[in-house]
Amino acid sequence: MVEIHSAPRNEPVHADHLKHSHAHEEAIPGTVNLSAEDGDDTAYGQALFPVPALDPNDPLQWPTSKKTAILVIVSVYSFLGNASLTGISVYINLFSELFGVSPTDASNLINYPNLCFGFSSLVWVPLYLKTGRRPVMLGTLICFLVGLIAASQAKTFGGLMAARCVHAFGAGVCEALPVQLVNDIFFIHERGKRIGYYTVCLCLASAAPLAAGYMLSGGHSWTLYFYVCLAFGLAVFVVTFLVVEETSYDRTAALAAESPSSLSSSPSRQASVNNNDASEKQPTSTTADLALSTTNSAPSSGPLPPPRKTYLQTLSVTGRIDHNVSIVGTVLRAFSYFLVPQALWVITTYGANIGLGAFAVGFTFPILITSPPYNWSVINSGLQALAPTIAFLAAVPFTSLSDRLAAYLTRRNGGIREAEMRLGVLLVPMLIGPAGLLLYGIGADRQLPWPAFFLGSGLMSWSGYFYFAFTIAYAVDAHFANTSEMLIAINVGKQAVSFGFGNAVLQWVVSVPHGYAVVVGGIFVGVLAANNLVVIVFLVWGKAIRRAMARSWLARLHRSTHVAGEVH
Repeated sequence: MVEIHSAPRNEPVHADHLKHSHAHEEAIPGTVNLSAEDGDDTAYGQALFPVPALDPNDPLQWPTSKKTAILVIVSVYSFLGNASLTGISVYINLFSELFGVSPTDASNLINYPNLCFGFSSLVWVPLYLKTGRRPVMLGTLICFLVGLIAASQAKTFGGLMAARCVHAFGAGVCEALPVQLVNDIFFIHERGKRIGYYTVCLCLASAAPLAAGYMLSGGHSWTLYFYVCLAFGLAVFVVTFLVVEETSYDRTAALAAESPSSLSSSPSRQASVNNNDASEKQPTSTTADLALSTTNSAPSSGPLPPPRKTYLQTLSVTGRIDHNVSIVGTVLRAFSYFLVPQALWVITTYGANIGLGAFAVGFTFPILITSPPYNWSVINSGLQALAPTIAFLAAVPFTSLSDRLAAYLTRRNGGIREAEMRLGVLLVPMLIGPAGLLLYGIGADRQLPWPAFFLGSGLMSWSGYFYFAFTIAYAVDAHFANTSEMLIAINVGKQAVSFGFGNAVLQWVVSVPHGYAVVVGGIFVGVLAANNLVVIVFLVWGKAIRRAMARSWLARLHRSTHVAGEVH
């Protein structure tokens, strides 16, 4: 864990120390000045960003233990949501026989709930902006639990499909909420590692088919899987109610209250984006203006901070109502993020890795391995989940690598941090993923020994972990306004892309001669390689792209309509 240090200051430091910082974002979103001034708290020798309010209720000021507990809970929820979605992949043949449908139709018990999983962001994200994170998280857990109960009691294919869509729709909030909470409660130097931890939990859900398969080996019905998910879901609901405090906070207003003269004394800087590169030293966001305005004042000046909420107050389910949020406007603006290159790259990255890994491999392996010459039992077909599980665990030691790389490059750059500084960690995974998928496709076509499938799937999963964790961290770093709306676009887009890959993968592989080699080892490898190579584009031209976007009508729209508290 990175220690937070304070630069020398004249006043004593109390036990309940509130963190201070004069960091600020420059004219181009994603370029941040982290130079520490006297009295600033620092990490990696750099000032903290975002600038926290001198209010113990600001989530940035909460103890690390509380932040970690919230992250663990929402990550476990994400694991359960994804595990309940994809874990039944080993039951495809079983459902095909039980309900009298084709294997392709049976696979739709994953495909269509997957769409609900992603498209639920159109409902949940605007709602948690309007009413707060806490009530929405509790409400979605109830929806998730109701769907699991219905699935465990389903007697028909249609009934099971409907129940699956309900629990997937509820758990779909975990496609946005963990990243949102990381953005709410952690500083920029902590985000890569924390999003990485959440990503580990999301990815480990790939082991769910293994557990689902062995439940059958014990002589139990397929319904047991839903009962197990239900039990863990109930536990998460209880812990969420007791621990997860509302994290929505209007930091802009709090900073304005601490420095009431800042807004009137700060000149307008919006037009500076249109000037030459020298203007990049002038911050554009309201938060940056407020941060600079406190530079010449002692941290102890101004009104005293409000008292910290009591534990009973944190249990309120009313959240933070924001009457200025338009749910319809939020949804409509979200689609504008399909025009933001960084957000679009996250969409294609998640869509390709989920569609090609979780679906293409997950759907084809049980059919492949239970056929000659392998002839595994249906129960053992879930063993394929061991490959991605081991791969994801092998990636965990590298979780903080992007934060440390960005901090190192920031020091070399005189305290100026660029959003692209974390992307160098993707250069090795860029090649590993397509190589693994190629091995899987060729191995399946030529009926190589089964370890080839495990190695290929594992290599792709190891690579996918880095792309899952650090592309979305980059997108959040690169654009400070309306992060939640960007998450809507990302989640809707990536589920649509993964659905496109997964919906007909079995039909493609079966209908095309040498389908594994042509479709998986050829077309899919080409798609994944093209997506991964985009990292080079952003490493070389990322800042130029951000500069161009900052001068566009899209940036003006987002600056003028951003939700209070939604800038970095």
